[in-house]
Amino acid sequence: MGKRPPIPPDIERGSPPPPARPQFRPPIPVPWFAWLVPVILTANIITFATTMYLNDCPARSDECLLFDILGRLSFQPIKENMLLGPSIPTLRKLGALERKLVEEGEKWRLVSCIWLHGGLLHLMANMISLLCIGMRLEQEFGFLRIGALYVISGLGGSLMSCLTDSRGERVSVGASGALFGLLGAMLSELITNWTIYENKCTALMTLILIIALNLSVGFLPRVDNSAHFGGFLAGFFLGFVLLLRPQYGYVNPKYIPAGYDMKHKKPKHKCYQHVLKFTSLAILLAGFIAAYAKLLREHTVETVPLREFN
Repeated sequence: MGKRPPIPPDIERGSPPPPARPQFRPPIPVPWFAWLVPVILTANIITFATTMYLNDCPARSDECLLFDILGRLSFQPIKENMLLGPSIPTLRKLGALERKLVEEGEKWRLVSCIWLHGGLLHLMANMISLLCIGMRLEQEFGFLRIGALYVISGLGGSLMSCLTDSRGERVSVGASGALFGLLGAMLSELITNWTIYENKCTALMTLILIIALNLSVGFLPRVDNSAHFGGFLAGFFLGFVLLLRPQYGYVNPKYIPAGYDMKHKKPKHKCYQHVLKFTSLAILLAGFIAAYAKLLREHTVETVPLREFN
């Protein structure tokens, strides 16, 4: 029997399999290192200690609280300040918010009052809130955005406080306007980045409950709730501008390998996010301009100052 003829080399044995698609995995986002919030915390503590040193209660009163322990840093009597802090003249001298003085040209008080506190209890409540809210936000969005959000929200709270004080009887201090701005920004961040959250309704209802509880504190005596509300509104609209996240499924082009054909490529942001961003920016600018212009036009009635905390 003869041998089978060899197979010619040009006969195809089947087409080779297509090359495997290159694999890639976008890197996991690394949280920002939160350093600004601790700096703000430290600055507030140093400012309060300086305020108490300049207050020098023992030089004016024999009833200073904790004089034996704190000496010159001792607190005003309870009948003058229930929050364990300085006197009204000291706060006014160092930059407390007072509409009459703002109208007379001391516009810097709109910002300086954010860094003053009416007492140790006031300071502790605000700084605990700052750590609980601000640390997470800074880790997610960075110090530039959160720093701008903190200061602008505080300014919004100061403007609202002045505008609602038609008689010019408040001497207001505190960082609560800025803190409520952070709360407002958390709400707008949840709304504008709705698609990336899993338990959407649970997160929304929890945040609304926290905001409502904090706003309810503003109805206590001697609390400047208008500053809370103004800061919240400023932070709410600013959150739509500063706290946008890429939509679910978006991949940054720099992480896509060369030659990779990515089907159904998604844009970075959805259309509604851009609409909310530019609408909120317009409302925010119009509100600040209108509030500042109204503050310059109106005049207050001479009255006895009433200290309020925010």
